[in-house]
Amino acid sequence: MRIRQLSETVINQIAAGEVIERPASAAKELVENALDAGATRIEIATAGGGKALLRVTDNGAGMTRDDLALAVRRHCTSKITADLTDIRTLGFRGEALPSIGSVARLSIASRTREAGEGYRIALEGGRSGEPEPAPVNAGTIVEVRDLFFATPARLKFLKSERAETGAITEVIKRMALAFPATRFVLSGSDRTTLELPATGDDRLARIAQVLGRDFKANAIEIDALREDVALSGFAGVPTFNRGNSGHLYAFVNGRPVQDRLLLGAIRAAYAETVPRGRYPVAVLWFSLDPALVDVNVHPAKADVRFRDPALVRGLIVGAIREALTRAGDRASSTGADAMLRAFRPGVSPDPGGASRVFRGDYQRAANADWSPQNSPYRPDGFREQAASGFGETTSAPVFDGGPAASLAGFATPSARGEAPVTQPSPDHPLGAARAQVHENYIVAQTDTGLVIVDQHAAHERLVYEALRTAFSNRRLPSQMLLIPEIVDMPEEDCDRLMPFADELARLGLVYERFGAGALAVRETPALLGEVDAGALIRQLADEAAEWETADGLRARLESVAATMACHGSVRSGRRLRVDEMNALLRQMETTPGSGQCNHGRPTYIELQLADIERLFGR
Repeated sequence: MRIRQLSETVINQIAAGEVIERPASAAKELVENALDAGATRIEIATAGGGKALLRVTDNGAGMTRDDLALAVRRHCTSKITADLTDIRTLGFRGEALPSIGSVARLSIASRTREAGEGYRIALEGGRSGEPEPAPVNAGTIVEVRDLFFATPARLKFLKSERAETGAITEVIKRMALAFPATRFVLSGSDRTTLELPATGDDRLARIAQVLGRDFKANAIEIDALREDVALSGFAGVPTFNRGNSGHLYAFVNGRPVQDRLLLGAIRAAYAETVPRGRYPVAVLWFSLDPALVDVNVHPAKADVRFRDPALVRGLIVGAIREALTRAGDRASSTGADAMLRAFRPGVSPDPGGASRVFRGDYQRAANADWSPQNSPYRPDGFREQAASGFGETTSAPVFDGGPAASLAGFATPSARGEAPVTQPSPDHPLGAARAQVHENYIVAQTDTGLVIVDQHAAHERLVYEALRTAFSNRRLPSQMLLIPEIVDMPEEDCDRLMPFADELARLGLVYERFGAGALAVRETPALLGEVDAGALIRQLADEAAEWETADGLRARLESVAATMACHGSVRSGRRLRVDEMNALLRQMETTPGSGQCNHGRPTYIELQLADIERLFGR
C-alpha cells in the first residue's frame, strides 16, 4: 500500500476529533479567542444544546479582511511566534476555527475599530469561500450551525440537549471566574438567560455570581508565595462542602484547567476535615513564569505540566491548611440555614443537604461498643488514662514512656485551674455553656447568639489533634523485624524512595538499599501493628513516582490516630457538668481544626440572634 498525503479537509476533521469533542469544546475555543482579542463583553447564544446553533459575539479587537482569510486556515495564529515556552494567551495552536469549520457550517463576521467596513467569511464541511463585505459592529461574531453534520458518527455519541446545554454553561462559568472584568451573557431557546456583569478586580463578587452568595459568607482568602509560584483565591470552610468535585476551580496564568495534580492537592488539603464522599469548594489562581509550566500537553488545553509539581502541590496543601488555621474554626452558614428550615412549621430539611451529615455511619460508630481489649489499634506503649475532671476512666490512648513521651492532658478536657465562664464574652467565641440536651449536645450562649456543640465529635477532634502533635514532635515508636524483609522492585523505584528514608524513619519505617533492585525493611511503625512491609513500600514507591512525595504512610498513621481518638473520646449519652462543658468549649477555641470531627463532620452549629428573632417574627 502506497503512502499518500491526506487532504486538508480530512486533516482538519482528524484534528477536530481532539479539539472539538462536543459543543462545549467549541464554545470554549470561541470564548477563548474573544478573550484573547481583549473583549470586555461576550454574548453566547445556543440552540439545541449547541448542536443546532452556537453564536459568540464580542467587542474585541476584530479582524481585517486578510486576517479572516488566514484565521480559517490550519496553524495560522496571531498569538505566538516560535517560542512555545512563553505562552501568555489562552489559544495558540491555530486549530480551533478550521477544525470547527471542517465538521460544521461556520461563519465569521468581523470589523476592527479603525476600519470603515467589516467582512464575513463562511466555511461548510471544510470548504472555504472568500471574505465578503458585511455590516458588523466593531468586534467579531462567530456562528456555528449544525455541528458535526459532516461527521455523523461523532454526532451520534453526543449526549442529550439538556446535558450539552449544561456543559456549555459550566464552560462559561469557568471563563467568567477566570476573567471577572468581562461581562458574560449566555442565552438561547434551550436555556434560561444567564447574565454575569463585570466585577472588575473584585474576584469574590464574581465567585458569588457563579457559586452563589453562600460561598461569599463561607470563604477564606488564600494568598501565598513559594519560590516563583504565587497562589491566590478563596477556599470554603470545611463544613461548606458539596456532593461532587464540580465546585473546585483552578486557573493557571488565567487559563481554566482541570488538572489532576491541582485538584488532588486541593482535596488533600481538606483530607482531615471534609467527610468521605463530600468535596470542598475552592477557587484558586496560580501565577508563575510561563517557562515553568507546559500548557501544550493536549489540544483541549485542560491539562498542564509543571516543571516542579512537588513544589506546586506543597504550596496548595500548605496554603489552604495555613489559611484554615489562621481563620480559626467557623461554622458554615448553611448549617444554620438548615436549622432554621427545620424550625419552620411544615418544612423539613433537605435529606440530601447539610443536615444529612449528622446521621448514618457516624452515629453508628459513635454508639458502637468499644473497649481497649477488643480494639485492633492497641500497640505496645499505650495505656488507659483517667479522665481528669470527669470522674471515670476513658479509653483515650497516650504514649507510656519510651521515645514518645506522655501526652497527658489531651484525653479529656479539664475544668480544673480555670476561671469558670458564666457570661458570654468576645474573648470566648463559643460562649458559656447553658445546658446539655439528650446527653450529647451542649447549648452555649454567645454574645451574638447561641452555639450547639456535638460533645462526642468535638472531643474526638481534640484527642486527634493531640495525637497528631505527638506524631510531628518526636520520632514515632517502631518495631524491629527479627528478619529484615527484602522487597524486590525496579531500581528506579528504589532510587525514588531513598531521598525519603530519613523522613519515613521518623514515622517508624526504616529501610535501606539491598543491592541494585531491592530494599531491606528493618523496622515498621508500631502504631500499625502487623503490616505487610512489601505492600507498604511498593505503595510509597508508586506515590513517589506520580506525586514525588511519600505522604501515604503519614496518612495511614493519622487514620489510625483518628480511629483511636473516636473510641477514646467522650461518648454520646454522657452527662456532663457545667464546668466540664465549659472546659470542652475552651479547649475547642484553642485547638486548630476543632470545627470538624475526624470524619469531617461539623462539631458545632452557630445560630445568630437575628436568625432566632426572625423565627418569632420579631
